[in-house]
Parts: sequence; structure tokens; C-alpha cells
Amino acid sequence: MRELSHRRRMLVLAICCMSLLLVSLDNTVLNVALPSIRSDLHASVSGMQWTIDAYTLVLAALLMLSGSTADRVGRKRTFQTGLVIFTLGSGLCSLAPNLEALVIFRMVQAIGGSMLNPVAMSIITNVFTEPRERARAIGAWGGVVGISMAAGPIVGGLLVESVGWRSIFWINLPVGLAALLLTARYVPESRAPKPRRADPIGQLLVIAVLGTLTYAIIEAPDRGWDSPLIATCAGIAALGLLTLIHYERRRAEPLIDVRFFHSAPFSGATVVAVCAFAALGGYLFMNTLYLQDVRGLNALHAGLWMLPMAFMCFVCAPLSGRLVGARGPRPSMLVAGVAITASGVLFAVFDAQASDVGLLIGYVLFGLGFGMVNAPITNTAVSGMPRTQAGVAAAVASTSRQVGQSLGVAVIGAVLAAGAASAAAGGMGHAASPAAAAAFVDAARPAWWIIAACGAVILLLGLVTTGHWAEKTTRHAAALFEEGKPTGQTSASAKA
Repeated sequence: MRELSHRRRMLVLAICCMSLLLVSLDNTVLNVALPSIRSDLHASVSGMQWTIDAYTLVLAALLMLSGSTADRVGRKRTFQTGLVIFTLGSGLCSLAPNLEALVIFRMVQAIGGSMLNPVAMSIITNVFTEPRERARAIGAWGGVVGISMAAGPIVGGLLVESVGWRSIFWINLPVGLAALLLTARYVPESRAPKPRRADPIGQLLVIAVLGTLTYAIIEAPDRGWDSPLIATCAGIAALGLLTLIHYERRRAEPLIDVRFFHSAPFSGATVVAVCAFAALGGYLFMNTLYLQDVRGLNALHAGLWMLPMAFMCFVCAPLSGRLVGARGPRPSMLVAGVAITASGVLFAVFDAQASDVGLLIGYVLFGLGFGMVNAPITNTAVSGMPRTQAGVAAAVASTSRQVGQSLGVAVIGAVLAAGAASAAAGGMGHAASPAAAAAFVDAARPAWWIIAACGAVILLLGLVTTGHWAEKTTRHAAALFEEGKPTGQTSASAKA
């Protein structure tokens, strides 16, 4: 691919950011609309979880397939296909007659969404080749998440209160169409010189692991943790994971290439992505229920309460991108870990939600942490790896995000459902009774400790996976690709 002018590169970045805006805005808008959807479609807490996790699960399961497919058939072509499917799925969601149909149409959205963000990141990586410029581009990319978090609750609240929850899917239609037309005109086509073959067995194993694990977590509070169905799903997930690892290590061109994980920064970024987005998914889900069911706020007022967190994400994401470009990923990851941990502890220990000031401080801290963490995740995932593997590397990072968000919603939703079902099922638009509100706060305490633990893991990995030793492991992993080492071998084992 020939070198593009600075203006053209900026335009490509803007187009790719439109795809991220589509997906991110869809998620943040949906969270605000959950109580309204529950009331209209008569959904339970687990039903609300499935409206989110049906999307994130399919997205997580297909991201790596989409990344490798884009490397093989063309990133621009795959990106355009994703825009068409996502926009179509959004239209179908707005017409869903019941919860089951909504969940199915959310899965259609996810099929298209799997072809957007990782492929867009791969396009950015191939267009912005200079490391410092790429880090800044990734920072701007992360800033879009902040924009969606700022705009989503407000836009969603206005639409839900004035038109109804179905209108939240309408906003994807003009944005998707505009992105499609601009992509056809300005985005260059690119492919990997030696793309990998499809891995259908690996793909099926990924779907089996993610699907059964999430089903077990979400449905366990209703069916019981000792239910034969839940035990069977947990067993399938564990067996599927072991089989996946064994199979992928022996395959010449695997869906998940273990050579990436010889890099400590890449492995660390993968775990950080899971923890950060698990915290985000659980945070948004829990606060939506708290603000609307316990405090009795409507969708718009609940969205306004989320603005401080969204504003911090919006401000900190580009700053983090510049900081990563100038100082590397460690400072951003350390700040993120401390802030997310502090936010979780503030709610778990000091009952921050008991006062408006405490609630505000908790939201600001979480927004600061989440805003700082995105740029180092993405930059670390693609930096130091061969550009020919950009699509797969970006897809692994994006998959980690979606897996984390799915698990966050599933685990924290299960904690709330098990501990305070009556409080979580409070009436839409009416404040819960003091006893129900207290029950909800007590049930949420373990969930806040889970979020604090996620922040602590981010802090620890920020220290461990960003030093000189970690950089050496990244060079070693890149050498394995260049030398064509088998996926399950290190250099030492290959020479033996």
C-alpha cells in the first residue's frame, strides 16, 4: 500500500472512528434504556443481561475470525460488509416484537460489529506506520469511546423519554450509511501478504467456551448453582478451553496463535483488557439499575448522572494516547489501575452512593481510570508485532474487551440477582422502598469488590509487563513470526 498524505490519513482515521462510535454508542445508549425495555417486554434481570451479552458474546466469538478474514480477503471489503450487517441489524432491533427477537437481532448486529472495530484498528495500524503518530491516532480512537459514553446516556435518555426505547437503534442507520459511503471513497484496500487459512474447529471451540460459560453465570441465580444444566455448561466450558489450547498449539495456522502470548506486554494487555471491560460492563449495568430503580430517576436524569464519568473518559483517552507515545504504556496503566481500584473501594467500603458527592467522586475516578487504560491496551497489542499480523493482533485485543464486558455483566448481574432480587426488580420510575434500597446496596457490595479487584490486577500488570524484560519478550515473539517457528514452540525448543 502506497504512503498516504497526512490529510488522507486523518480522513481514514475519522472514518474508522465512525465505526467505533456506532458500536460504542449502541452499547451506552442501550444501558440507559434497559429498565424501559424490561418494562415493555416484561424481562427479568437475566433477560436484561442477555440483551447486552447476546451482542458481546457473538462479537467476542467472531472477532478473531473477522480479523483473519480481513487479512485474507481485504480489510476494506470486510469493513464495508460489517457496516451493512450492523446497520441492518440495528433496523431489525428497532422492530423486535419481544425479548427473544431482540436478543436474536442483537446477535445479527454483533456479526456486523465483529467486522468493524478490529478491522478498523488494523486499517489504522497499516496507515499510521510511525510509532508516535500511531500512538496518537490510537489515543484519538480511544477518545471516541469517551464521546460515546458522554453522548450515549444523554441521547439515549432523550430518545427513551420522548419517543421510546426502539428509537435508540435508529441513530445507527444514518451513521452506518455515511460510514459506508465514505469508506468506499477514501479508505485504501490492504491485505496480509501471507494470510492464514480458516480454522473452523478452533472457531467452534471458542463459541462453545464463551457461550456455555456465560450461560452458566447468568442463569445460575435462577436455576441454582447445583443445577445439572449449569454444572454441564460449566464442564463444557472447562473442557472446551483445554481442548482449544491443545488444538491451537498443534495447528500450523491457528485461530488463536500462541506466539502472540510469548510477548509479556501482549499477554498483559490481553488480561488488562478483560479486567477493564469487565469493570466497565458491570459498572454500567449496576449503576443503571441503581439510578433508575433505587433512586427512582428517569432515563434522562440517570444519563446526566453518568456525564462526569463520560467526561473524564473523553478527556483522558487522548491524553493517554499522547502519554503512551511519549513515555510508553506504564504511566497510563498505573494511573488506570489506581483510579479504578479507588472507585471500587469507595463504593464497597465507604458507601459512596449514600451521598451525591460520594457518587460523583466515584464516577469521576472510574472515568479517569477507564479513560487512561484504552490507549495502552491497543498500542501494546499491535506494537512490536509484524504488520502482516495486525488484523489478528487487533482482533485478540478487541476480543479480550468483549469477553471482559460479557463476563462483567454476567458476574455482577448474577451477584445482584442472587443477593437482592426484590430490589433489582423495583418498579420503573418509582424509587424503591428504604428496605429494598438497603438490600440492593448490600447486594452490590461484593460487586464493587470485584471491580476494585479488576483495578488491582491492572495496576499489578502495569508494573510487571512494561519493563525492559517485557520488551525483550516482545522482540522474541516478533522473531518467532519472522522465523516461521511452529505456534507451540519457543526458539529454544525449536532448536532442540
